[in-house]
Amino acid sequence: MKKHIPLAIRIITALILLQTLRFKFTAHPDSVYIFQKIGLEPTGRILIGLLELLASILLLIPKTIWAGALLTIGVIGGAIFFHLTKLGIEVNNDNGLLFITAITTFVLASTTLFLYRKTIPSL
Repeated sequence: MKKHIPLAIRIITALILLQTLRFKFTAHPDSVYIFQKIGLEPTGRILIGLLELLASILLLIPKTIWAGALLTIGVIGGAIFFHLTKLGIEVNNDNGLLFITAITTFVLASTTLFLYRKTIPSL
């Protein structure tokens, strides 16, 4: 049972990242609004989408779990930063759902990085 919990955390994190891609890659109005507000539309939206796709893949490959977790922390850390500085907690009357999802993803990725810290290659 203990070995299934880290796998479940990785899968949940990857699924969260993957489910947001359809909004970014299809230029959903909410996604366009967010990236316009932070001054990164359209290039930033596509780049962040690609980084989230890469992070979700890395989270599912045993040798690269640590890299996927670290990339997720970086990307989602940026999202949290922009929520706290330019976007606000609530975006387009979502009752803070995007912010809560970002916090959840950040915590899950941080937990994953902690659990797999011994697999990080030495410099």
